[in-house]
Amino acid sequence: MKAIIAAAGKGTRMLHLAKDKPKHMIEVLNKPFLFYLLQNLKKGGIDEIILVIGYQKTAMKKFAEDYKNDFNITLVDQFEKFGEEKYGTSVPVEATKDFVEDKTFIAVYGDNLYSPNDIKHLIESENTNYITVLKHEHPKNYGVAITDDKGFLTKIVEKPKEPPSNFINTGLYKFTPEIFEEVARVNVSPRGEYELTDAIQALAKKHKVKVLKLEDYWLDFGKPEDIQKVEEFLKSQK
Repeated sequence: MKAIIAAAGKGTRMLHLAKDKPKHMIEVLNKPFLFYLLQNLKKGGIDEIILVIGYQKTAMKKFAEDYKNDFNITLVDQFEKFGEEKYGTSVPVEATKDFVEDKTFIAVYGDNLYSPNDIKHLIESENTNYITVLKHEHPKNYGVAITDDKGFLTKIVEKPKEPPSNFINTGLYKFTPEIFEEVARVNVSPRGEYELTDAIQALAKKHKVKVLKLEDYWLDFGKPEDIQKVEEFLKSQK
């Protein structure tokens, strides 16, 4: 199975650390953070990585060359396809349509880390669209998933003041080719971006998205303080 990794963004939350390189290239224990994500995807059963690049693409190309013996990486330049003005979480998926063809695939953001076991579980789940969720003590800071009694997604509520549940969307997905029709229809959101969750909610209205609970972990790599957190976690795993 193939995995799409969205890694075209500037990483503004990483502040000066991402000024001259993508945040995915910031080193953790002497390796780029992206290495650990790819490693876990491979351990979980992913055969090919489709890496969607844009900002500071030269560094991403060097990464692909440096680790070509470790991972099967195909590069897709999001900016070449759509320019820098079309921006948001749906765009990397839309950019990879010709590379995925007509098969189910995994999609993930390049600044998150998941366990091989959870990835494997998602791959082995039934052949339909999935979002993954995790119970969180501060759900109001995230997108909260609402499901029906059969495990289907009904809605994602972004940063609700009064969360309807404690299960947040972790950004690890499995999609059928149906997603491409929906991302092509996505309009600009109030915050000026093309949102992948809009396409997911369109599928959810058709009763075509299921919800899978992660069993192990989810680590975000978005802010400077996350670097030490990820380092300590990786050390604890050895």
